[in-house]
Amino acid sequence: MSRIDELIAEFAPQGVQFKTLGDIARLVRGNGMPKTDLTDEGVGAIHYGQIYTRYRVWTTKTISFVTPETATKLAKAEPGDIIITNTSENVEDVGKAVAWLGNEPIVTGGHATVIKHREDPKYLSYWFQSESFFAQKKVLATGTKVIDVSAKQLMKVRIPVPPLEVQREIVRVLDQFTQLEAELEAELEAELEARRHQYEHYRTRAFDFSADIDVRWSTLGEISTRVSSGATPKAGAPEYYDGGTIPWLRTGEVTFGEIWDTEIKITDRALKETGASWIEENCVIVAISGATAARSAINKIPLTTNQHCCNLQINDAQANYRYVFFWVSSKYEELKAFGRGARSDLNAKLIKDFPIPVPSLDEQRRIVLLLDKFDALVNDLSVGLPAELAARRKQYEYYRDKLLRFKELAA
Repeated sequence: MSRIDELIAEFAPQGVQFKTLGDIARLVRGNGMPKTDLTDEGVGAIHYGQIYTRYRVWTTKTISFVTPETATKLAKAEPGDIIITNTSENVEDVGKAVAWLGNEPIVTGGHATVIKHREDPKYLSYWFQSESFFAQKKVLATGTKVIDVSAKQLMKVRIPVPPLEVQREIVRVLDQFTQLEAELEAELEAELEARRHQYEHYRTRAFDFSADIDVRWSTLGEISTRVSSGATPKAGAPEYYDGGTIPWLRTGEVTFGEIWDTEIKITDRALKETGASWIEENCVIVAISGATAARSAINKIPLTTNQHCCNLQINDAQANYRYVFFWVSSKYEELKAFGRGARSDLNAKLIKDFPIPVPSLDEQRRIVLLLDKFDALVNDLSVGLPAELAARRKQYEYYRDKLLRFKELAA
């Protein structure tokens, strides 16, 4: 018998009381506090959007702050209170909660509710992650594009409320699981980062040609048979997108790898009436605009692109396309530094004029073989390590839900 079973047998032998959130807590709906109100110092503040991405079950520190003057207008969370989101773009995120365990009061804003209660705050916050809560919030949620579970609806949620001794033992166990998960995540990320650094080291070494290797210098334009860009068919025009089958690449999908499909397809009409045009497979594609500028990729299928892609069709009599891709990828920071304007944009001329060492095709193939092996290793880790972490999380979720499942006390 586990310690939790012993405590339940001692304090709740006939079962655990289930109560509505409205019975055990007072809910205070937040208001205001757009992101523009957030500062680097002042009164601690938790923005509802940060609960989805930056916080776990509980926290003792806030990422953001607001001025004392702004804080007076906002909903206050005392130590031990829980802040829960009311709005999201999906059912998974709506109702995500974080327990505030710091020493001072903080504030929150719109799309969030402060839950004031007398239970163990971590217990409640863990329960808001449970399968039982998920099933209830799906029923209570409203909206399609924006999902909302109002404070009024949250008050209807039925929660198992075991004695505090049981709550605290459950928290102790789940805290251990959470710590193990965090440690595993840190270890896996460190291993992946180490492999990436190793790969970058060998990639740099691969292009450090010795004196006995004959190398001529050329430019990306000179070793290409065609340098092209693309176009963006008019946004929202159904005749250009609805039912389309032609792959159309945006720069956000250019991420230092191979492209086998695109998120968006365009129609034959778009191809005829706009500047979009086909490029052959195995081009080296370089993003030239904004945050993605200087990223590169290889298209493994014929496709079209938007105007922010510079597409290099490599002359295979002069260069191996994968060799060119690895060279361009290795020069990401150098290429990006050429960016101009507020968006740090590049242009086709800068790409075409960018220098590249061109050894013999045999030497290029040797380098490609070496870097392909390291690339495969990093990619395998990039897939395998998150999969391992996901498996551990599922295991954790199973035990969490099991610990938060109780026999209900008969009325």
